[in-house]
Amino acid sequence: MQSFVHETRAARVVFGSGARQFLPREMDQLGLRRVLVLTTPEQVALGQQIADILGDRCVGVYGNAVMHVPADVARAAVDAVRRVGGDGCVAVGGGSTIGLAKAIALESDLPIIALPTTYAGSEMTPLYGITDAGIKKTGRDWRVAPRSVIYDPELTLTLPQGLSMTSGMNAIAHAAEGLYASDGNPVYSLMAEEGIGALASALPRLRLDAADAGARSDALYGAWLCGTVLGNLQMGVHHKLCHTLGGSFNLPHAEVHTVVLPYALAYNAAAAPQAMARIARALGTELACAGLRELGGQLDVPRSLREIGMPEQGLDRAADLVVATPYPNPRPIERGPIRELLQRAYEGADPA
Repeated sequence: MQSFVHETRAARVVFGSGARQFLPREMDQLGLRRVLVLTTPEQVALGQQIADILGDRCVGVYGNAVMHVPADVARAAVDAVRRVGGDGCVAVGGGSTIGLAKAIALESDLPIIALPTTYAGSEMTPLYGITDAGIKKTGRDWRVAPRSVIYDPELTLTLPQGLSMTSGMNAIAHAAEGLYASDGNPVYSLMAEEGIGALASALPRLRLDAADAGARSDALYGAWLCGTVLGNLQMGVHHKLCHTLGGSFNLPHAEVHTVVLPYALAYNAAAAPQAMARIARALGTELACAGLRELGGQLDVPRSLREIGMPEQGLDRAADLVVATPYPNPRPIERGPIRELLQRAYEGADPA
């Protein structure tokens, strides 16, 4: 057994169908009386439903969250919550909405209650990212982690099938990198393998029937585990690539994770054989990279950066940005191999 350090931080999780009804109780736990509900423009109606549960304890629905949290959007949201005298935020949505709530918390120290509607996992992490002048700057601060997370599978029933698939693959990426994290330990490895297995089982069922309540519940359970791994361990080359591609080229978050993951695992395969074995076991396959490609084909998700809008002329700049400030990784992050990885991912070529 290798040496390790295991640290846990208080996190309150409420899980179950219809759990959104407990939102007033969660506000009481935190002493909140005036919360602003945050959503994307597409989910304002859902935000209003949550506001109706809260009654006069809601001071408004703010529906301006967008991908990658542009700095000007973050500043406007901070001004909005101050203007209405909010003492906290309720983030209803996926990574974009929860990311905006984190930007508000970073500036104002206001507590967050999160109701995830995707499998992104941001609700379980102290990680934040704000995009300014085309560069996504990320950080870690436990002040931005939601104080309470309500997992209600019913809120994911309207998640479009395509986004369900890519959001689930995004969650798998968190756990996969946790299995070779420089600060990993046996507890989070167990959570990572269980999370990958839960999602690998649930996503094909959702592909067949997007309204499968059991599959929705299993997928959200897997997303919780994968998000917990993301929040407590240092991510590697995969997340560095995705943060760079998403923030600098405005690529869709879940889709870029979906495309890049098999290539990132191929990059690290020889340097992290035990992690690859556990990923393969969770997927029920012999090889991790091949298993992910097979799962992606089964789910009909994007397979190349070209498909999701990456300009080929941007690959050199992306490679430069990745190696300029690399994340800890089992294999050194070198410019030549990273540029080759990006080219293969752009073309959708065999990761190996």
